[in-house]
Amino acid sequence: MAMICTGLCSHSALEIQELKLDYDRDKEVKEFDETKAGINGLVDSGVTKVPRFLIDPPESLPNPMLSPATTQFEVPVIDLQGSEQSCRRMEIVDEVRKASETWGFFQMINHGVPVSVLDKMFDAVREFHDQPKEEKMEWYSRDFMQKSKLEGFNCI
Repeated sequence: MAMICTGLCSHSALEIQELKLDYDRDKEVKEFDETKAGINGLVDSGVTKVPRFLIDPPESLPNPMLSPATTQFEVPVIDLQGSEQSCRRMEIVDEVRKASETWGFFQMINHGVPVSVLDKMFDAVREFHDQPKEEKMEWYSRDFMQKSKLEGFNCI
């Protein structure tokens, strides 16, 4: 099983222009924060569009494979095999940097984490997010410096 690290969404240039008109980002972020429901709360509320403050303009994404016209692409795959060797470790760090800057996410292989551990982690994450909103609100924060019992249930 592979791990996937994800980033933000992107939209077409036309959509970005429409989004810039009469838009108060601070207000939208504040309203989102006050719900303390996070992204799962947005989904539960039935939203049909990604909130504007979560959109990363395509011009900030240099990879042409992220063009809205693109229908097929390959997620960057980073092989951690040989990471104990310092020269290989530097190559891996560079691959992670490039994938993060260009794509915003990547897949890791040969990481050595047993499938059973990954399965338990995914189960725990699902279990947490499947809780009622009121249960999760206690842990919600957008302050990445804030420490909590859960090390912060941070939402973008």
